[in-house]
Amino acid sequence: MFDKEKHYKELTILKTIAETLNQNTNMKEMLQTTLEKLLDLTNLKTGWIFLIDDEPDYEHVADHNLPQALAKEDKEAMRCDVCLCLGLYWAGGLNSAVNMIECERLYNAKKYSWGDTANLTHHATIPLTVRGERLGLLNVGSPGKESFSEEELTFLESVAYQIGTAIERTRLMEQREKQAVDKIAQYIVNYYANVNHVTRYIWKINDMNKLLETVVREIAQSFKWPTVAIVLKEGDQKIVKSIYSNGKSELSHIPIAHHHDMIHRVFREHTYCISDEQKEHLPQLPSNQFTVAIPLKVHEIRMNVEPIGVLYLGRETETFRGLEMEILELLTDHISLAMEKIRLYDEWQGWLIAEERNRLARDLHDSVNQKLFSLSLMARGLKELMKDSQPEIAEVSHDIGQLAQESLNEMRSLILQMRSQGEVKGILGALQDYAEQIGIHLTIYMKKTVPLPTEIEKAFWRIGQEALNNVKKHAETNRAWIRIEKDSNELRMKISDQGRGFVPERLEKCTQSIGISSMRERAAEMNGLLTISSEEGIGTIIIVSVPAASQKEGGEYEN
Repeated sequence: MFDKEKHYKELTILKTIAETLNQNTNMKEMLQTTLEKLLDLTNLKTGWIFLIDDEPDYEHVADHNLPQALAKEDKEAMRCDVCLCLGLYWAGGLNSAVNMIECERLYNAKKYSWGDTANLTHHATIPLTVRGERLGLLNVGSPGKESFSEEELTFLESVAYQIGTAIERTRLMEQREKQAVDKIAQYIVNYYANVNHVTRYIWKINDMNKLLETVVREIAQSFKWPTVAIVLKEGDQKIVKSIYSNGKSELSHIPIAHHHDMIHRVFREHTYCISDEQKEHLPQLPSNQFTVAIPLKVHEIRMNVEPIGVLYLGRETETFRGLEMEILELLTDHISLAMEKIRLYDEWQGWLIAEERNRLARDLHDSVNQKLFSLSLMARGLKELMKDSQPEIAEVSHDIGQLAQESLNEMRSLILQMRSQGEVKGILGALQDYAEQIGIHLTIYMKKTVPLPTEIEKAFWRIGQEALNNVKKHAETNRAWIRIEKDSNELRMKISDQGRGFVPERLEKCTQSIGISSMRERAAEMNGLLTISSEEGIGTIIIVSVPAASQKEGGEYEN
């Protein structure tokens, strides 16, 4: 009866130890909780576990109820000294559970007065093994207990084998986790290498068409994907602008039907859309099992974003997933910035050309134009002077005057052609074009065009540009209104919006900004005045007023 109860108790302990070992996948936590449970179930007081490699490497990984002599100074005695049990282990003489007649660590603690040993003098040492592979040592003991029976040692060996099996399992899990992490790390490294390869190409390009074709080709060839396309927004339409399929890249101009939900959903929601259905392919492109559409965004002031297009990708191998999408979104950021860089580069080039044309126009106006005008006047004067006394010379003078006037008209036409956009198209047309470029719907409410002197027109053009920029950046609306009117005393341009407006305090700060100051300065150059009125939730009105100009002889204007 006694043996049955003892056997049942041992089985219960083994079952409990097995359950404890399976509750944790962290090596040190698993061994610590298992050691504590073992000591509690066996009524033993103290224990510790070493995981051992080749001599002299070992690690003290768990302990419970160490005496003060061994626990002091962060358990230094358990980490620094080599003891008899470790020596036997490395010598190959410790293959089964044994009674250690004298613990070298406890002996040194007494000899060198390290502290209280709690009457612990002996312990059992049990090797931790699995299928013949040695992993470490389990040491257990109690104060006053000088030896363990053969039955106790055999039972402790059974427990040690369970622990050894759990150690091997945990190491295999850690190894698999490390391999998985290494695989993911390599995946990320390779992905970023491909992204870097693509971005190295695109940042060298200053031509939009070349960029669009290069992007789809380099992405497809770097990632080995069969289908890549870029879709851009043009007005209310979504147009496929470049394609890579069937091993080649090309520019295109293919409108996307409104029923293609995937692309239109990306534009609406400003986030990527993943599809595992072949029906989501783009027109004139082969269908792929797995596709994704990622927005190309331009970041504006106040952290707003405006989708300018979509990067479309298709493949047959697997669906696009979270980590991959994070990297692809970084790639689309590069593409968007490269496109914005080209747009700004083209705009800068346009300004350079316009400035040079304006400079040439001013030079021609100030030199050749004035000389031709003077020649025309001199010929007219000579004609009047000679018409009675020398009619032949008067006739030649008339011909010279006509030729000078024709040349003057041609010169004025040439100067007109060389003037800036605002001057050539007229201020209203130029401002409407500019508003469309930045996404503002501009309404012109006036019945007829008011003729403006050149300098005033240029000033109104620049002030109007800045006002529309402010609507775009701050008003939180995409609509604006403009009116230019003239009375006997002054010319006025009024630009208004129905956006969020300003409170008085913010209006005061706003009027001190560089943009507002620039508008005031341009108005002041025309002897004019710029006023701003705004109300929160109602909108903002900017009015610039300049004195009406009087025309001088020769077609010029003077304030």
